[in-house]
Amino acid sequence: MEFIEVSAKTLSDAITEACQKLSVTSDRLYYEVVEEGSNGFLGLGSKPYLIKAAVKEEAVEEPVLKEEKKEEKKEPVKESVKEPAKPVSEKSNETAEKKQVVSDGSLEKKAESFLKDVFHAMEIEADIQVVYDPSNQAMDINLNGEDMGILIGKRGQTLDSLQYLVSLVVNKDSSDYIRVKVDTENYRQRRKETLENLAKNIAYKVKRTKRPVSLEPMNPYERRIIHSALQNDKYVTTHSEGDEPFRRVVVTLKR
Repeated sequence: MEFIEVSAKTLSDAITEACQKLSVTSDRLYYEVVEEGSNGFLGLGSKPYLIKAAVKEEAVEEPVLKEEKKEEKKEPVKESVKEPAKPVSEKSNETAEKKQVVSDGSLEKKAESFLKDVFHAMEIEADIQVVYDPSNQAMDINLNGEDMGILIGKRGQTLDSLQYLVSLVVNKDSSDYIRVKVDTENYRQRRKETLENLAKNIAYKVKRTKRPVSLEPMNPYERRIIHSALQNDKYVTTHSEGDEPFRRVVVTLKR
């Protein structure tokens, strides 16, 4: 197994980061705690958790099985295309099959079932609303309930991790990639407005001091918000530096 090292404030955060880096769910993750973290006293002297993580050996076989299944499905299609008398009916059958998959609501049920299991394990009661738009291959999931701040986490990290895991579940057996967005209490919009205001304030500071400013580490989605907010600014420019998950946006004065 090839191991990676991940450091985070808590063991749970470290496992989540490892799952994101290796693109696997937690049940397919093997990890060892290298250094145990501590909270310190009143936040002083705190130490992060350090773990070594890798994908479980048995999980490696899954892609091979999927490829074999896809090949089995492709063979009869290729043979039928060669028959000159049936191209139109075959296309109509394929379209009918796709429509049937979209209309049976299986994707919505799969996402909802996964979230219910997660919330049951966390002892959280939440109302789950799933809306799937097949034309845009997009699924929007909204969560309502008490103490939703627990699901948001620090700067939305818990919500992002939950969204990532739901995306893995929904896209596991899907031929087309489906974009998944998980939100609660309109957090995504509120965070976007906060980042846009931050970008404008940082741009003003860079213009005034004529010195570059480096922002805190952000995920790719939040970095794009900063880049987009300042892309038309006449005086400053933006770029990203560092490696995930510590990659950050740097705002500098245009030359």
